[in-house]
Amino acid sequence: MLLTMTSEPEQQIGVGSPDAFQRLWTPHRMAYIQGENKPSGPGVGDGCPFCSIPEKSDEDGLIIARGESVYAVLNLYPYNGGHCMIVPFRHVADYTQLDVAETAELADFTKRAMTALRVASGAHGFNVGMNQGAEAGAGIAAHLHQHVVPRWGGDTNFMPVIGHTKVLPQLLADTRKMLADVWPEGA
Repeated sequence: MLLTMTSEPEQQIGVGSPDAFQRLWTPHRMAYIQGENKPSGPGVGDGCPFCSIPEKSDEDGLIIARGESVYAVLNLYPYNGGHCMIVPFRHVADYTQLDVAETAELADFTKRAMTALRVASGAHGFNVGMNQGAEAGAGIAAHLHQHVVPRWGGDTNFMPVIGHTKVLPQLLADTRKMLADVWPEGA
């Protein structure tokens, strides 16, 4: 969708007076807002999406790469294009519950995600981290996941700052394939 700024308000049909705002409709965000696919509780059998994603094909689950104890997956509700997460296969909530091998592979996959995003999209920087517990902002607190969010110089523009909307220029399936194609092999 191409956004244009005009000096004349767009003609609106319906109740109310015309205004000078353009509309960028993002109805797909309602699933996130309404909590669709959120687990009903903290247990493995409570509908955890991070437990069910590995059962899908890589394409259907938006999985970029699989390791022995973790996998890399695109965020279904990304902050930026290429926003991915590193997730242990084992259903654990807290970072301190990871064993040594899981901790090492989570760190390795984080490095590989950053490398793949630099190669595929020219990312200038990253926000990397995890929210531990619902009180800390974890959307799915019962299953640990680390975010890797690519950033570019000037990527904060008027849309997220004023319009509280992110414009993502690529479909998630295309982003998944692009990153999977350049995912670096392990050391």
